[in-house]
Amino acid sequence: MIALQKTRRSLLCLSLACGFWLLSFAIAPIASALTQIKLSDLSYEICPEEIGAGTVTAGGASLAANCFLILGKATNDTNKPVLNADIFGRIYDANNNSVMQNRTRLGSIETVPPGVSDFSLRVSIPANQPTPLKLEQFKASGFAGKVRR
Repeated sequence: MIALQKTRRSLLCLSLACGFWLLSFAIAPIASALTQIKLSDLSYEICPEEIGAGTVTAGGASLAANCFLILGKATNDTNKPVLNADIFGRIYDANNNSVMQNRTRLGSIETVPPGVSDFSLRVSIPANQPTPLKLEQFKASGFAGKVRR
């Protein structure tokens, strides 16, 4: 009789555990995968005067800087908006010197709707780096939902 009660109790515990496990799938949040955004038709222009003033600070010293807007098209192949997509790329000056050494994350796009949309990104580049600039290896990625902080 005692063995039968222990068996019933064990089966009840196992059933409850399995039930909670199955229930966890129903209430668990859906994981958002990293979404790749293709960037194309890249170009740049000097910033309008109202947003173009600035300096670049390196090691506590202020250096004169030029402001540029990087313009292009962002392609989101999903059916959901991508939020806060990080932009990565390399920018070189006319002498093929990197204008942002050891830094490939350049900024972000707040929202990338499904399909093709325009984007712009403001960058400050030390004034002593000659133009024309070369924009290479640009891409973006983000999530189709807010990332908790």
